[in-house]
Amino acid sequence: GFMPSKNTSWYSNVNPNVFLSTVAIIAIFLALVVLAPNAFDLMTKQLNQWITDSFSWFYVLSVAIFLILLIYIALSDMGKIKLGPDHSQPSYSNGSWFAMLFTAGMGIGLMFFGVAEPVMHYVSPPIGEGETIQAAQQSMRVTFFHWGFHAWAIYTVVGLALAYFAYRHNLPLKIRSALYPIIGQKIYGPMGDAVDTFATIGTVFGVATTLGFGVTQINSGLNYLLGIEQSATTQIILIVVVSGMASLSVFLGLEKGVKRLSELNLVLALVLLLFVFFASSSIYLLQTTIQNAGQYVSNLFSMTFNLYAYQPNGWIGGWTIMYWAWWISWSPFVGMFIARVSQGRTIREFIVGVLLIPTGFTLIWMGFMGNAALYNILHEANTGLVTAVQLDSSVALFEFLKSLPFSTAMSYLATFLIMLFFVTSADSGALVTDYLTAKSEGSPV
Repeated sequence: GFMPSKNTSWYSNVNPNVFLSTVAIIAIFLALVVLAPNAFDLMTKQLNQWITDSFSWFYVLSVAIFLILLIYIALSDMGKIKLGPDHSQPSYSNGSWFAMLFTAGMGIGLMFFGVAEPVMHYVSPPIGEGETIQAAQQSMRVTFFHWGFHAWAIYTVVGLALAYFAYRHNLPLKIRSALYPIIGQKIYGPMGDAVDTFATIGTVFGVATTLGFGVTQINSGLNYLLGIEQSATTQIILIVVVSGMASLSVFLGLEKGVKRLSELNLVLALVLLLFVFFASSSIYLLQTTIQNAGQYVSNLFSMTFNLYAYQPNGWIGGWTIMYWAWWISWSPFVGMFIARVSQGRTIREFIVGVLLIPTGFTLIWMGFMGNAALYNILHEANTGLVTAVQLDSSVALFEFLKSLPFSTAMSYLATFLIMLFFVTSADSGALVTDYLTAKSEGSPV
């Protein structure tokens, strides 16, 4: 492992420029939140509105270019290049690789939005009437769109740039290395530090968003199971406890901690998924998911460039742009993580693997969870689910499980899974912030 020897302090491996400036910027943010919460809230809302109004075209265009670029690279001769020395073998088996790809990029989001998002679009779709069969169909297509190829294209672009420079050109596995062809040796100077600082802040805020979703959902689960109240206090205690678990697993390192947890995670997620599949209307789920996938693929092009420019109603800012920005803020972290576990694969294998495997799993997950919830609403008249989700989207999953057999046992499993995902996300995030703020390769505990 990376245990420091007795005579060196932990600080000797810290890159002060990146570490201190990141901490300073985050501290300023926190101070603003604590000292002037209302003003801060207003400011961020207006900033958000301005970014959405002025730059949604830029987000949409960038993400489209990423996807097209990757398909081009994978199909061209560049696809044959190894991410490592020419005769190297992949450092992880396919099974472990898939499990880590899946848990790094997804995790809590799937648990939180699997039921919530389809139901939310069903109630208020981007265009057209809510709570109709058309709205149900469209809601699944939109959910696939937000969680499908585009999210993974963003991660793949960053991961590929990092893996290429780290394993082919022996540059450090840091975001700054991707700028090597542009600024050369300057990546070791203040420019490089600035890039890594920016990436670290993006990672910290991106992970914070996700863990925020996670903790409200753990709270909902515990409230439903054990009657623990839903409040900020409870959530703070939960954050402390679960972060403690995460620190322990980071301490054990990538091999013991993160890899084991990722595999356990994948297995338990499959158990929950299969349970929903068999407990709900299985044939309906297969039919609708296949149809959703078809509609998603056949509308991929038009959806990719759709800005709802002719019927602006604020929907795209709250959804698509929010997601694109969220995935981009996660990209230094997920990109770095997937680069780390993909040494020795070819570029083609990397692009195809990272674009198709997690997307495929995600579409099956969203398809089964979302359609099962919609079936519950449309065919079993469970209007309570709609009302509950409108009031508080963090209860969506538990409210939906209530309508199935063994609901208590499954809610326990779901709550446990969200905690596990919380730990694996916090883990991968911690590993990455460690790397970015360290001087050398090793990460100081």
